[in-house]
Amino acid sequence: MYLIDRKLLLPVELRCVNHIASTNRIILATSGKHTRKMRDMSENNPLDAVLERVEHLLVRYEELKRTNELLVNQVDTLTQERDSLKSRLQAARSRIDGLLDRLPLDIKDGA
Repeated sequence: MYLIDRKLLLPVELRCVNHIASTNRIILATSGKHTRKMRDMSENNPLDAVLERVEHLLVRYEELKRTNELLVNQVDTLTQERDSLKSRLQAARSRIDGLLDRLPLDIKDGA
């Protein structure tokens, strides 16, 4: 059964839990001597620890999934912006080439 040799009534050790709230001077005087902390329930039951870890991983998965969606949207936006800039650059080059072609030959040669 559950911790038979320790003879606990509850699944956690409560002796050290609420000692600071006590008005008993003896308890207050000895409160610093108890360095043992109350155990989490997950430490007592390995399935609880696994369940807690799985829940944490599911939350993390959802966060990463949402972050990935945002990054994909950002990449799409930047790709469209890049394509637009490339198009504008090509148009500007075409206009410059057209202006250079209309220049007189003596100015083109630098003479």
